[in-house]
Amino acid sequence: MSRLRELLDAGEFVVTGEVAPPRGTDLTAMHAAVDLLAAHCHALNVTDNQGASLHLSSLAASKAILDRGVEPIFQQTCRDRNRLALQSDLLAAWSFGLTNVLAVTGDDPRAGDHPDAKGVFDLDSTQLVEVIHGMNGGRDMIGRELKGGTGFYIGAAMFPEAEPWDVQLARTEQKVEAGVRFFQTQAIFDIAKLERTMDALRPFGVKVIAGVLVLRSPKVIDFINRNLAGLMVPDAISARIRAAEDPAEEAIRLAIEQVREMRAIADGVHIMPLGLDAAVGRILDESK
Repeated sequence: MSRLRELLDAGEFVVTGEVAPPRGTDLTAMHAAVDLLAAHCHALNVTDNQGASLHLSSLAASKAILDRGVEPIFQQTCRDRNRLALQSDLLAAWSFGLTNVLAVTGDDPRAGDHPDAKGVFDLDSTQLVEVIHGMNGGRDMIGRELKGGTGFYIGAAMFPEAEPWDVQLARTEQKVEAGVRFFQTQAIFDIAKLERTMDALRPFGVKVIAGVLVLRSPKVIDFINRNLAGLMVPDAISARIRAAEDPAEEAIRLAIEQVREMRAIADGVHIMPLGLDAAVGRILDESK
């Protein structure tokens, strides 16, 4: 059973981190990041060709992390695979011992390093959640009985700061109805909107892990504002990082403030350190 699920069901405040598989087969750097983050995190997200750029598959990297004694959250995007491949990889993931899955749509291939790649998008993330939920019940997408089903703890992404809010909330509720049990949010900059999200979702009994993005440089802010749909760093925060003598240090201080506020609101935090993995322990310690 998923340890992440056990902790959240018990009312524990959880911390998840994020690991990027390598752009190749050398796992040395990934293992170093895992070892660093595992000391502070209950589970680690394993991204799936993040930014629509080529990396080792999330499935292979998740298995490598599990073999290292760390609980992964296997990410699966709808961008790169049709419904046959998605189901096949889910069966493989469960057979490997993976227990957490995060279903996401995936970034547009045109924003990545293979801009001529054709996005598949045979399913959207809500439909993928329905598929996983069905496989947990022992049946494939067409209702045929499986010889051994799955038991994934199903997660999905959500965007508390997206507007119009009623549209975002309706999509989130559809995911809950499809089978989502926990959400990891996009980066949060407005705490009031996180509170709004918690108030709306608490009646459904799902868990919400709030996203914290460590904005280590003005270049990172520019990339986010230019390339990540639905996410925009507010002007005041952007100005704070740009004006700092040491932008990375200021980003860490901002993350500490955010985690301190989120702890009183959300069920956990998902820290995306963007290379500042060594700062995660400090962020958690100083935010109590």
